[in-house]
Amino acid sequence: MADLSNLLAEQRRALILDEVRRRGGVRVNELTRQLNVSDMTIRRDLDALARSGMVEKVHGGAVSVEATRTHEPGFEAKSSLEPSAKEEIARAAAELVAPGSAIALSGGTTTYTLARHLVGVEELTVVTNSVRVADVFEQARRQGEPAATVVLTGGVRTPSDALVGPVADRAIRSLHFDLLFLGTHGLSPEAGLSTPNLAEAETNRSFIASARRTVLVADHTKWGTVGLSSFAELSEVDTWVTDTGLMPAAADEAREHIRELLLAG
Repeated sequence: MADLSNLLAEQRRALILDEVRRRGGVRVNELTRQLNVSDMTIRRDLDALARSGMVEKVHGGAVSVEATRTHEPGFEAKSSLEPSAKEEIARAAAELVAPGSAIALSGGTTTYTLARHLVGVEELTVVTNSVRVADVFEQARRQGEPAATVVLTGGVRTPSDALVGPVADRAIRSLHFDLLFLGTHGLSPEAGLSTPNLAEAETNRSFIASARRTVLVADHTKWGTVGLSSFAELSEVDTWVTDTGLMPAAADEAREHIRELLLAG
């Protein structure tokens, strides 16, 4: 890989801006690796781009000016963010699932990763509004793995391949499950769990209402991010499984609201 550490500030910022426009958002830790410069240098670059109105700074990175609280990135765009953290979280969360359980998996790239770790768990019943999650278990069944019973809700498809809306809400509220594994766009003490999609917020409320225990699966970069619509208080989460990238101060604050915090990896 080419050494990009000697780029002029203007060149470096142009590369960052191209990446933001291409992907919809970037993380500071990703840019430090790609450009081989310090965390402080990247933050100064993002400050300069934000002052010029070219990007909007968010916790841990920046998004395009179009990517406001109402912007919902597509599934592929979100899949490229924090893949190793999602793997660690999924591995730890999978240990909470016992054979014969009735569980629910909301939409999202972390719950999708978790689904891959649950293939082979015997006599599992899975309720999901994620087309991607349902596909994981269907492909496993075709390959001869122990087949989970999958209930895929109906609904309107979001950019992240989740099914939401009144049809999904009615289906979910008619069911009851032991564990809910829930993804989120962001979480904070003030806004709780939030999403850019109003219909998805209501569907997530339905999931929480039907679950005996709610397990949030979200990497550390979600802390401090706020979407358009809140759908739960932090106190409604029984367990948050996240990665060790969560800062100690944030972990302490989270523990004041959430019953159990598991740091994967």
